[in-house]
Formats: sequence, structure tokens, C-alpha cells
Amino acid sequence: MRLVVARVGRAHGLRGEVSIEVRTDAPDQRFVSGAVLHVEDGSLRRSLAAAGTATALTLTRVRDNNGILLLTFAEITDRTSAEALRNAVLEVELPEASDEPDAWYDHELVGLTAVGPDGAKLGEIASVQHPGAQDLLVVRTLAGEERLVPFVSAIVPEVDVKGGRIVLTPPPGLLEDLPD
Repeated sequence: MRLVVARVGRAHGLRGEVSIEVRTDAPDQRFVSGAVLHVEDGSLRRSLAAAGTATALTLTRVRDNNGILLLTFAEITDRTSAEALRNAVLEVELPEASDEPDAWYDHELVGLTAVGPDGAKLGEIASVQHPGAQDLLVVRTLAGEERLVPFVSAIVPEVDVKGGRIVLTPPPGLLEDLPD
């Protein structure tokens, strides 16, 4: 499983350096010398391969240029190659599970069974949304409807990835319509 961490912007200079739009909340961990980033765009992957450039890029240098991160890759050595990367989406390989307590990757949560505190099945986690203020679980109810559930400890007191379930304590009306 891979996670998007950046989109490549313009080439910078003559030696293959590129600017990026950061798309990760941990740039200091993702953009370090020696990190391997994968090119996501299929058409770009083919053109890079045809030009003899790898689609897995090894980061050799990271620097800040007035708030914009500039990256240099071992496989990109000139401006022409750097320009070919423009608009490419860069990804990193994810570990199978998060190593932080009380933190999960979306792919770990999707497919888990949503149950009530009594263990009664309420539905299944269809996806996770990240609109800004707080994450939302998209729960597909037993009736087949999708409902948004705030991913907060008051409503989601337990996440058991290994057990394949998430315990929900939804207030009335969150997973079902209230009677008039």
C-alpha cells in the first residue's frame, strides 16, 4: 500500500532539482536523504521508463527555498529529466500497520465491522474522509445507507484492527433517521 506525499512542481536549476507541493503531515519524516519515492502517474511512469529513468526515485538532497521544498534525486541529473517529472504524484510505501498508538492508516480501518457497545453489528467502515476539522468514518449501515461518523473518542471508543471491529456509541439519529 502506498501513500501520496507530494506533487512535483517546476524544475529548479540545471542539475535536476524539483520543487514540490507537500501532501503529507510529516514532511520531515518523509523527505530525508535516502528515502525512496515512487512515481504514481501511469503515463509518466511509462515515459520515464522509455527514457531510461527509474520510476522509484532515491532522494539525495532536500532543501528549503523560501518555504518551498526542493528535492534532488539520484536518478534525475539534469533539467530535462526534472521537467519530465512535472505534475507527477510521489508516493511512499506504507508499513502494514501504524506504529503509533491510537493512530491508524485509512486502509487499516476500511472493511472493519462497526458494532455497538453490546456487540451488535451496526455496519461496516466503507471509507475514511479527511475534510479538515476532524476525520470522518463513512459507515455503510445494515440498511445499505452510508452515514458519516465523527472519528472522535466519544463516539468511537475502541478500534480493534486485529479483531476486525470498531466499537461505536452513536447518539440517536447518527446512524438512523429519527421518527418525526
